[in-house]
Amino acid sequence: MATSLPRPRSLAISARTFRRLALANALMLIVVVATGTTVRLTGSGLGCEHWPGCQPGDPLPTQGFHSVIEFSNRIIAGITIIVTLATFLASLLTATPAWVRWLAAATFLGTAAQAPLGAITVYYDLNPWLVGTHFLLSLLVLTLAVLVAIEAYGLRGELVPGRIRQLGLVAAASGGALVVTGMLATAAGPHSGSVAVPRIGSFQPAIWLHVRATAVFAISFALLAVWVVVKRSRHLPAALIVLGLLAVQMAVGEIQYRTKLPWWLVLVHVTLSAAVWAAMTAFVALLWRPRDPSRMAQ
Repeated sequence: MATSLPRPRSLAISARTFRRLALANALMLIVVVATGTTVRLTGSGLGCEHWPGCQPGDPLPTQGFHSVIEFSNRIIAGITIIVTLATFLASLLTATPAWVRWLAAATFLGTAAQAPLGAITVYYDLNPWLVGTHFLLSLLVLTLAVLVAIEAYGLRGELVPGRIRQLGLVAAASGGALVVTGMLATAAGPHSGSVAVPRIGSFQPAIWLHVRATAVFAISFALLAVWVVVKRSRHLPAALIVLGLLAVQMAVGEIQYRTKLPWWLVLVHVTLSAAVWAAMTAFVALLWRPRDPSRMAQ
């Protein structure tokens, strides 16, 4: 059954252009996580007390370091919204399955929703739950963008047993718990700078929970990795990418904890978490995307 309608040649774009946009889409969503985290860690969330301009009657940042950081994040977020919109429009002008167009649309709408959510967050003086929602929404749209990019590049893995695909879902779920507990630990930590902001709980219980979530994720992913190595699966390169990023992130996490959490190192850690999540999303998606979909049920 056809998955897309014919498109006028004058409006159609090449698959290569769509692939480039889909890749830029995913990368920009990681960049905006980094800039948003910078705002939080430097205490710059109220650097621009007005929206969309920085100050009433003055759209540009003129109040020093914090206003420049906050305004720069808004610029990056605006560029990201434009890229997600371009990716969605490109999906309409390319012979893509309907579900890809829906995911591209959801990515754009979720990214666009960050703007009013940011305004509400500023209005409520950086309520930590709103700040956390901001971050988690970023990772949700990143997940969708990775799935769009995978389809744009036509990436597929080899056929694996059903129990391995299910284990991949367990690892993804535990990875999601890892991200959420990491957000709680950061929100309970000593940052941002010298600016007093509300916290979510206290740091030690939050980090205790995060360490346990790390253990669950590590065990489930280790089981997957062992199977991939033993079977010499073609999924090994994807698993190694996840493993490498995870190892670096864990090393950074340990260093930042032992060095009293310097904000720039926390920034690296949080940005790596977005990269790990994107890589894990791709790895698990490929487990569920064999070259011969008709043979999946087993």
